[in-house]
Amino acid sequence: MKHLRDGLLIPLGGCAYGLVEVVFRGYTHWTMLLLGGLCFWLMAQIATLSPRPVWLTAAPCALLITGLEFLTGCVVNLLLGWNVWNYSNQPFNLLGQICLSFLGIWYLLSIPALPLAKHLKQRLAH
Repeated sequence: MKHLRDGLLIPLGGCAYGLVEVVFRGYTHWTMLLLGGLCFWLMAQIATLSPRPVWLTAAPCALLITGLEFLTGCVVNLLLGWNVWNYSNQPFNLLGQICLSFLGIWYLLSIPALPLAKHLKQRLAH
């Protein structure tokens, strides 16, 4: 039952990510809801286990999110050709799937998301 409750972080994170994307980009895609949910769930695990301050924990989370975004982009955009996003026009991009500026954004968003994810994980556990 504990794992089922912990799994509720995935739809919560997916909805939050989708909302952020709609606010800033104007639309989202269902694959981004899955990716956002997975990232939020992983952040909750990291936040619960990490003894470091949030500003330090946010760095590996930003790298994790960027890495998962790259893998997802390679599958949905390059392999399947769904063209969900394309960062080719952004500086310092890698195959148009990720770019350096978004790494910084993920870092900044991780700072409030980590304590939220930890709090929700602990609340769902009880």
